[in-house]
Amino acid sequence: MRRPASAPVATALTPGTQLTREWQGVRHEVVVEPDGRLRHRDELHRSLSQVARKITGSRWNGPRFFGLRGEEDGA
Repeated sequence: MRRPASAPVATALTPGTQLTREWQGVRHEVVVEPDGRLRHRDELHRSLSQVARKITGSRWNGPRFFGLRGEEDGA
């Protein structure tokens, strides 16, 4: 099931949650805002996948990129 476009973005992550990932020697931090959007380097994003794409320049499953899903989760 897909979420509607108007649904909150990070429904499984509570506001204030901080995610950290190192990519090519650079540490990236993402914070879940009260409205569910994700803040990365003073830019707001609607999904972890958008953040992962911004960081890597290629398509990624955002939760997998940030270690929230493993290979066995089928994502």
